[in-house]
This record gives sequence, C-alpha cells and structure tokens, in this order.
Amino acid sequence: MKSLPAAEFKAKCLAVLAHVDRTGEPVTILKRGRPVARLIAATSSRRRHPQDDLTGTVEILGEIDGPVLPPAAWHAERKRRR
Repeated sequence: MKSLPAAEFKAKCLAVLAHVDRTGEPVTILKRGRPVARLIAATSSRRRHPQDDLTGTVEILGEIDGPVLPPAAWHAERKRRR
C-alpha cells in the first residue's frame, strides 16, 4: 500500500485520485508520520439503495408475522387468565 504526507496529497490530490481510480490501490495519508486517512477506490454499485445488496440473502422459513410462541407461553397471558 502506498502512503504519502498530507502536504504532498494536497499538492497532488487530483493525480492521486486518478491513480487510485485507475489501479484500485489504496493510499494512506500521513500527518506527521501518522496515518490519518485512507483513500480507497469507490465501489461501483448500480443499485439504488444500499439494502439492495442484501437481495437474495434472506430465506423465509415460516410465517413472519405470527407470534413466535403460543399465547399460553406469555407471562402477560398467564396473569390475565387467573
């Protein structure tokens, strides 16, 4: 991974952006020798919403709007019936 000082990044910002876009290689921006940011290539998603990436990852195994437990199992139901 390539790294460069913040001052150099500031001076060559457009060239660095073009390099990351072209190669996909991330660049770490340093300030006083410490990493402060990481520039990575954007993922090209043609989806309209982030949750669209989850399409096809969920499997419905049963009724999704019915109660998980029968009414007799609920403490509130037990108290009401007494």
